[in-house]
Amino acid sequence: MIGRISLAAALLLVATPALAQEGGHGHGAATPPAQAPSASAASEAPPAPNDHVADRYWDPMAMAHARAMARMEMGGMTFSKVMLNLAEYRAGAKGDGYRWDGEAWFGGDYDRLVLRSEGEGATGAGLESAEVQALYSRAIGRYADVRAGVRQDVSPTARTYLTLGAGSLLPYWFEVEGAAFLSTKGELLARAEGSYDLRLFQRVVLQPRAELNFAAQDSRETRTGSGLSSAELGLRLRYEIRREFAPYVGVSWERRLGRTADYAREEAEPVEATSLVLGLRAWF
Repeated sequence: MIGRISLAAALLLVATPALAQEGGHGHGAATPPAQAPSASAASEAPPAPNDHVADRYWDPMAMAHARAMARMEMGGMTFSKVMLNLAEYRAGAKGDGYRWDGEAWFGGDYDRLVLRSEGEGATGAGLESAEVQALYSRAIGRYADVRAGVRQDVSPTARTYLTLGAGSLLPYWFEVEGAAFLSTKGELLARAEGSYDLRLFQRVVLQPRAELNFAAQDSRETRTGSGLSSAELGLRLRYEIRREFAPYVGVSWERRLGRTADYAREEAEPVEATSLVLGLRAWF
């Protein structure tokens, strides 16, 4: 009996390699069975553009839905903010006045609706200039965005402008912004602004600020001359009672240039003014 079992085992060992070499149809070399790539091999393969490694292991539709939910919960939400950059009273040798500059926006990380307003006036003399802008803002980088929309001037002359601008936070935290304005009567204007917050102490911030205005042509109706029409330099020191609420004191220097200065002289308006300012910067 033992001899028969040993003979059968020997025959089985001899036959096994031959059977392993036979194909699926009884001839030719057999193709090794396909194996799923290991996790390490899959992770080593570089993903193609717009490819996600997780899609190799789970349902791509389910993973796309999970990514959309993550974007919505972690960064795709909508927010809003109202920012009052300047709200100040101005005391000067040639008369007192006031000025405001603020904006409100609603949207997400990439797309926002922005409403802006700025203007100034003289005490007892009413508005000297006032404007409102409605803009669509689109982020084009981590620290830059572009804006397009309309601007409506209320004073000194009613005008409607098509607006195109951009803003950025430059290295070392310089904030700059520029915009071009084309009126319905073909008048082309431009504006450049810049500011920098120098934190002297935990709650004390010194902010130098500059604004330049340009025009492509003379316009007696809007009292604007071609070239650099006006400039303003300011220095404001604010105390942050809270980050959202900061009164400030400072000084502002304004100058009208070229034909803009000539139009001001014809209206008996000052060409240059230096003012002590007292105001509030707030946001919520």
